Amino acid sequence: MKHYLVKSKGEIKLKISCKIDLEYKNQEIAKTVFQSVKVDNFDFIKSKVEKNQLSAEIKSKSVSSLIHTLDDFLACVSVATNVVDKS
Repeated sequence: MKHYLVKSKGEIKLKISCKIDLEYKNQEIAKTVFQSVKVDNFDFIKSKVEKNQLSAEIKSKSVSSLIHTLDDFLACVSVATNVVDKS
């Protein structure tokens, strides 16, 4: 997790980001989970698949917002992973 302050017109604004890498058994599973959750990413999350790994970077203006977004993302990933595992 990284955080930094940005000064804009005399104001100090907090920006925070978190990168998470999720490793799967193979690339097909990683792509399926990615496709399932990418619709909810909007501008908050940038995600991609490389080989068997789903990587996501979450950016926010506050710690509480970052935690909320991360929690929502991981919940969606968990559901998608469970569905793929049962297939």
